[in-house]
Amino acid sequence: MNHQLDSLVHVNLGKSVYAMLREALAAGRFQPNDRLRIRELALQLGTSVTPVRDAMLQLVQEEALVLRSPRDFRVPVLSVARYLEIRALRLELEGLGAFEAAQRIDDATLADLERLLQANEEAIARHDLAAALQCNQAFHLGLAQAAGMPTLKRFVDHLWMQTAPLIAAGYASFSPDMRVGHHHAIISALRQRDSAAARRAIEQDILDGGTQMLAYVMRQERIHAGATEQGKEKDEEEHDEHQAQD
Repeated sequence: MNHQLDSLVHVNLGKSVYAMLREALAAGRFQPNDRLRIRELALQLGTSVTPVRDAMLQLVQEEALVLRSPRDFRVPVLSVARYLEIRALRLELEGLGAFEAAQRIDDATLADLERLLQANEEAIARHDLAAALQCNQAFHLGLAQAAGMPTLKRFVDHLWMQTAPLIAAGYASFSPDMRVGHHHAIISALRQRDSAAARRAIEQDILDGGTQMLAYVMRQERIHAGATEQGKEKDEEEHDEHQAQD
């Protein structure tokens, strides 16, 4: 399966294979349950298979990919329970990050977040969802960075990498408010150094987008359950046929 990483390579020649694959996941170039083929990616990235395999194994450690077999790397398909767990953690961690950022943010960092918000809106206007997704993630991680809590930022980044393909899958159906509306409220709260308002805005952002994503996860779980049941029925039929032949 060709995931069109060529354009990514041309503008990121200085980045590592790991960074490029990570960026591709964040930009929605892979969908949940997509299989990533080492040799195919190595050809697209213009490198040998070793750095690609190493990068993918690192992403497995970060739970951004799952390893089904030595050659079967997949984008995770989250269960409803797993998604709700991640959402609950994001609410707590990103809420805390926004609360602290409102007290600590400097003018330069605030200007950076404002530029990211503007870039996000421009990407949406030209229907460049990959760029919009990257701006969206950068905004959330930049907010966590502004809190001045490096450990919290690492945790937020880890959670984002587990849900980035899921966010990408639902982003096209998000309303304008769900995409950037709450980010405006966050910027306003940061300008006013209003920690409580910043926390409320980021929590509402996560919850509003989460409604669409939860519906998507539930649909995928039903599809997976149906496929599993069909597989079991097929196995049972084949078993009965073999017994009849014996």
